[in-house]
Amino acid sequence: MGVFFHSSDFLLPSSTSSPAGHPPSSTYALVLLNQSLPKFTPLLWKHAKLRLCADGGANRVFDELPLLFPHQDATDIRNSYKPDVIRGDMDSIRTEVLDFYAKQGTKIFDESEDQDTTDLHKCVAYILQSMPNQEESNLCILVAGALGGRFDHEMGNINVLCRFSTTRIILLSDDCLIHLLPRTHHHEIHVHSSVEGPHCGLIPIGMPSGRTTTTGLQWDLTDTEMKFGGLVSTSNIVEGEKVTVQSDSDLLWTLSLKGSNETRHSST
Repeated sequence: MGVFFHSSDFLLPSSTSSPAGHPPSSTYALVLLNQSLPKFTPLLWKHAKLRLCADGGANRVFDELPLLFPHQDATDIRNSYKPDVIRGDMDSIRTEVLDFYAKQGTKIFDESEDQDTTDLHKCVAYILQSMPNQEESNLCILVAGALGGRFDHEMGNINVLCRFSTTRIILLSDDCLIHLLPRTHHHEIHVHSSVEGPHCGLIPIGMPSGRTTTTGLQWDLTDTEMKFGGLVSTSNIVEGEKVTVQSDSDLLWTLSLKGSNETRHSST
């Protein structure tokens, strides 16, 4: 069974070549949803090669990013942070926001005829069509504004992780990140303790886990059964810079993020 390497290099101010034994560098795409954006969104934007707004996520970019640069002109910030694509069913985006970005050259895709998939699903599908060589590029999709707000929206976002289980997708808020650990691989997670941790959790998704084994946690698991109605590993603690996970079922990995600071805030 192969090993998946995970690292939150996108939380660091600059990309550097990966040292021996660490995950290879990733190619990032960014999706911005219609929920409060993390304060480190400008840093995610800087790392990303492709930037999409899911419907009303464009409102958030238009309204909230200028607030992160209070000493700069709001129009300059909006011109600097122009999404490449806006895609969704267009039931949330404001007309003036849509017009502004259309004039800036953003590609607009109205998918209102498709009510069976979420706006995030539509954006992920577009990224995979636009960046097909995801294994070669080590593609990682960052989703800002994915957590908080309505619980059914959060569960819809988590469902996207499961529907695209072979693609690395990370849901982000100011407080934490979430991504899927597929049962098809063993997992080695490299933790940047300056910006993330120590609180973490492993949660079975889709089916119970008959056997899960970890290293690097304060309360490690050894062939442990996990299921709702029984044990799930919430409120655990990362003890070092590396965590390993093996499981016979898909797991959600969640890790706390430390407060926004100057090392994670990137100006234009």
